[in-house]
Amino acid sequence: MLIRLLIAFDALVAAGIAFFFFWGVSDGTVSSFNIALWLALLGGAALSLVGGIIAYKNDNRVLAILLLLILALPGLAFALFALFIIIAQPRWN
Repeated sequence: MLIRLLIAFDALVAAGIAFFFFWGVSDGTVSSFNIALWLALLGGAALSLVGGIIAYKNDNRVLAILLLLILALPGLAFALFALFIIIAQPRWN
């Protein structure tokens, strides 16, 4: 159950990364200057997600959880931060 939840959450995080990549390509902010950083980010997200799925299919649950947590922990931290900003409505001045 935990691994399937992590896979679903990692897929959402990877989809978010891909969304911002394609948005940056369309408006020109992803250029030859920073394409290496974007490709590393996309590759790392794909490696974590696909590696976790492959480890889960090979009945290596500990490795699958560790690989999936690489992408899930920063995604969860960002989700909690965004939720806090929405609830607290801080003054930024």
